[in-house]
Amino acid sequence: MIALDTNILARFYVEDPGDPEAAKQRAVARRIMTQSPSLFVPITVVLELEWVLRAFYGFDASQIARVFEHLLGLVHVNTEEAERVAAALPLAAQGMDFADALHLSGSTHCEALYTFDDRRFARRARRLADGTPVIVPTDMTFKESDPR
Repeated sequence: MIALDTNILARFYVEDPGDPEAAKQRAVARRIMTQSPSLFVPITVVLELEWVLRAFYGFDASQIARVFEHLLGLVHVNTEEAERVAAALPLAAQGMDFADALHLSGSTHCEALYTFDDRRFARRARRLADGTPVIVPTDMTFKESDPR
């Protein structure tokens, strides 16, 4: 099995005419993706690929979803935590940040996911996802629940 870095996947999925190395690298990436019998994509590469597609190449949520749906559908590619990635895609398609959607889909076994920074994430999770609530904790959260 061969593990893939983000740049291999980016070259496979993105045609970048502004980069002189892109054509050469894209051909190699295509051969790797189509001729290798067994490939592995770490979850960290999934997260970075989404960022590269969105922030660097300007892909929108539906384009990113198509990339990941294709990647997850390749039988010779083992994507780490593929079910978690698949569960994050509909949340991201409905406007949740992909990283937040991935955090939430990986926390389904928990009673809550705490965050300080993102009230919008908490509101979106309440609106879009059934299951693990996203909570912005305060001092009151712990005073009320402290059994002492």
